[in-house]
Amino acid sequence: MALAKKSLGQMLKEKGLVNDQQLSTALEAAKTASQPLGQTLIDLGFVDETIVMQAVAAQKGVPYVDLSKIQYDKGNLGLIPGELQEKHGVLPIKLDGKKLIVATADPSNIVGLDEIRMRTGYDVRPVLASVTQIAKIKNESRGEEDAGDAAAMDETFKNALSALGGGAGDFGYGEASSGAGDDAEVPAGDVGKLKELTEEAPIIKIVNAIFQQAIKDTASDIHIEPQRRGVRIRYRIDGVLHEVMKVPQYVHAPLVSRIKIMSDMNIAERRIPQDGRIHLRMAKKDYDMRVSTVPTQHGEKAVMRILDKSSVLLGLDSLGLYPETQSQLTDLTSQPNGMVISCGPTGSGKTTTQYSVLNIINSVEKNILTIEDPVEYQLPGLNQVHVNRKAGLSFSNALRSFLRQDPDIIMVGEVRDLETAEIAVQAALTGHLVLTTLHTNDAPSAVTRLVDMGVEPFLIAASVIGTLAQRLARRICKNCPEPYDPPPELLARFGHDPEEHPDQVFYQGRGCEVCRFTGYRGRLGIYELMRINDEIADMTVRRAPLSEIKDAARANGMTTLQEDGFQKVLDGLSTVDEIMRVVFTSGH
Repeated sequence: MALAKKSLGQMLKEKGLVNDQQLSTALEAAKTASQPLGQTLIDLGFVDETIVMQAVAAQKGVPYVDLSKIQYDKGNLGLIPGELQEKHGVLPIKLDGKKLIVATADPSNIVGLDEIRMRTGYDVRPVLASVTQIAKIKNESRGEEDAGDAAAMDETFKNALSALGGGAGDFGYGEASSGAGDDAEVPAGDVGKLKELTEEAPIIKIVNAIFQQAIKDTASDIHIEPQRRGVRIRYRIDGVLHEVMKVPQYVHAPLVSRIKIMSDMNIAERRIPQDGRIHLRMAKKDYDMRVSTVPTQHGEKAVMRILDKSSVLLGLDSLGLYPETQSQLTDLTSQPNGMVISCGPTGSGKTTTQYSVLNIINSVEKNILTIEDPVEYQLPGLNQVHVNRKAGLSFSNALRSFLRQDPDIIMVGEVRDLETAEIAVQAALTGHLVLTTLHTNDAPSAVTRLVDMGVEPFLIAASVIGTLAQRLARRICKNCPEPYDPPPELLARFGHDPEEHPDQVFYQGRGCEVCRFTGYRGRLGIYELMRINDEIADMTVRRAPLSEIKDAARANGMTTLQEDGFQKVLDGLSTVDEIMRVVFTSGH
């Protein structure tokens, strides 16, 4: 009969490393914070991390490796694809023939280890190592400067977590009281305690470290996600989410409360979603953070959109427009009246393009008004209005008022309904330049979408002067480009025959410390600009099929999203796979 495995607490107690009182305190704190006992013992300072890791390794029957005592060869990072390392929190240590030694904080993650085994073809052998040591080696391998920042951040978290202790679990954010289904606000006494905790140096350091690292990693969003065990923090970098760290559950309440205080939210209310804004100045640059919180099963989730003002002040040159397309767009937006529509899904860069256009045409002689939901970038010289539905301020109401404000240029954040569309069309017909956005797959679909919404076709033909569809694709990392041969079937989707162009070289990113081993760093725009000529206007009036409008636009010189994207592949700016991902949608 097999003997039952001893618990971690039992093992440490038998070795005289913890006493009954310490073990009892740690078990209670672990239960409140919904995190492993070992991590709680470390956080409370009862046991050294190395001792706990050795005990866990003995319990799970795997070797323990103290990564701080080995000389790591950063060339080993390439043994496992970067996305798998991020996904499963592993570090490739050594390759011995077909046997790959992999450091992990969770050797019982059989699914993750099997995925690595299938993707790499190696015989994967796990060894136990601490999360902080794995992260430290990865950060050191990314370069001395980044490593210094990451090490400082690790030290900040270590000191701050130690200073915070486990007391934050008293505010009802643990597993037993998730907060999502509470019928009352946070009690006044607890609000006072939370405010005191959020004003202490440790939590301030943690929040600042999260913000600083996100900006250094050029993240566009920060996600703080409470889970049953711990709190996951993820950054969206180049359009893809990456898990960057996990913190104990007891940090969640003061962490989210600190963010809510900074963004002028009500920290006593955690039953409903809230929105706010934070202004930051880091590294001599100004940033705005748009903050949103929503109640979830395990507490409030907070998401912060990082808005870099300088990104919309760089001009159209930096967005990825080819000279001919840029010239045509500049010509359209210099017209005294008419409507220019940006099209694309959420997150395709429409707002950045529109602000870049406004920044170019902004001058003392022009009165520019915008109605947005919300105002993302605050630019000097623009009169920007935030939608406030509770107060009765909608897109359509604001537009009516704008027409009495002697405007030259009006930007409407998004045309969502017939009423807004009709007022915007009337504004364009009465001598104003109107910039707006629509959610359509391509440029020709914009005019048919307005018809579907109920706008009279003859009004569309008379007011719309151009539509610009766009997507955002990841750039090949400039630090590690290498030639490769894309599959012929993918090239065929773009109408490219390798045999007809034998000298064409295609590139991809090999993966390095600079790009977090993804092969990509930064993004560029893919564009499709349709100018409305007499032929397309006539087609709109007679409600011609979309396919006919597309053919007429092509005959008028329009470059499609697929053509523009593939040209960027030929120019070595992106890969076939990435362009396929962003431009080939249903029906294309």
